[in-house]
Amino acid sequence: MKFAVFNWKGKTCVGRVVEDDSAIECFDIPEASIRTEGVVALIEKPLPKVMETVPLSEVEILAPVPRPSRNIFCVGKNYHEHAKEFAASGFDSSAAKGTVPEAPIVFSKLPETVVTNGAPIRLDASVSTAIDYEAELAVIIGKAGRNISKEEALSHVWGYTVVNDVTARDLQGLHSQWLIGKSQDTFCPMGPWAVTADEIDLADTSVKCWVNDELRQDSNTGLLIFDIPTIIAAISNGITLQPGDIIATGTPAGVGIGFNPPKYLQPGDKVRVEIGGIGTLENPVEAY
Repeated sequence: MKFAVFNWKGKTCVGRVVEDDSAIECFDIPEASIRTEGVVALIEKPLPKVMETVPLSEVEILAPVPRPSRNIFCVGKNYHEHAKEFAASGFDSSAAKGTVPEAPIVFSKLPETVVTNGAPIRLDASVSTAIDYEAELAVIIGKAGRNISKEEALSHVWGYTVVNDVTARDLQGLHSQWLIGKSQDTFCPMGPWAVTADEIDLADTSVKCWVNDELRQDSNTGLLIFDIPTIIAAISNGITLQPGDIIATGTPAGVGIGFNPPKYLQPGDKVRVEIGGIGTLENPVEAY
């Protein structure tokens, strides 16, 4: 099933997207919880009563989790070809330990980075002039757990969504860690909706990104270095994952820094990320 968070007639709603994407069934859920939780309000609960079916053309789609309750967990260098291009870029502080990591490289993005489909990625030239895009499949955790085994990991997944892990490469290199370069305002476009775990074949899901209609990234989740069960096991090692936690699973080759010269984002660009079985996330790029 596919779920969306949206504004309609002055209120914020969550609902199920009908099969042909023409309309949304609006659920009977208190509005206050939806504004921050989004689809997380549906986790571990029976589906609420449908109040009304609304044409998709009449609503404003929001991010499926408008403001995550915790930092977004992210995995770096998780496709072989991207690991190579990043190690060769000069911005990879982990490159001394080898091109391909021995274990998942985990960092985070602040909750406030999240913006919805169609919202601008905003560039502040006084802060960074090397802004990059990263198309990624994101996991939405549905069941709490600590020290989760790889064998049990997928039973903790509620669903998936699309994210663009926008990155300030110069800040990433300057600080020798990734939080600041990854957590600039507007640096986590998400959406347009979320799908339940049964909708995705993790062994064969396409991950693509276009910048101004130029296909830059074209890969498949079957090529992940560390698969999703391995990622969940690693992150939950001593850390209790909670329902609603989001894990961005890594980006494939074709990011801007992989070109010579680099193809960084510029005001006026449009970035489109498509994950098979979920949908398309598109955001313009604007200057502050």
